Amino acid sequence: MPSRFVPLARSLRRNATDAERRLWRGLRRRAVADFRFRRQVPVGGFIVDFAAFDARLVIEVDGATHSTDDELARDAARTAALAAQGYAVLRFANADVFHNLDGVLETIRLKLIELRPRIETADAEIPAGGGVEDRPTVRNLLPPCGGG
Repeated sequence: MPSRFVPLARSLRRNATDAERRLWRGLRRRAVADFRFRRQVPVGGFIVDFAAFDARLVIEVDGATHSTDDELARDAARTAALAAQGYAVLRFANADVFHNLDGVLETIRLKLIELRPRIETADAEIPAGGGVEDRPTVRNLLPPCGGG
């Protein structure tokens, strides 16, 4: 992590918006599909609101400042840059977090399930003894697809 981002990331964590705090309560402690999320963390040259590194998933919570044409273009460029680095990006409006938190969390859970085949392929490509500590793999943590 570039050292120039660390103080800003810490400041953003201390000064989170109400919507970010609310979503964090739903994401922390592996609450969604047993994935570990981090908040206000540097990813690919940006500080993102939330990231699940195992799934390469970034979640952004957009407030009123993300409604102008310039901001929307900046958000699109940022999403494209993160996608080019292999990250999936989900964006939610503050209003969605406040008025439909369960729906937001379900959307995140479904995206994690969608990403599962990509994660399993990456797990399979890790050579034996490649320095990865014994830990549960993602395929053992997610519920089975389909039927419930």
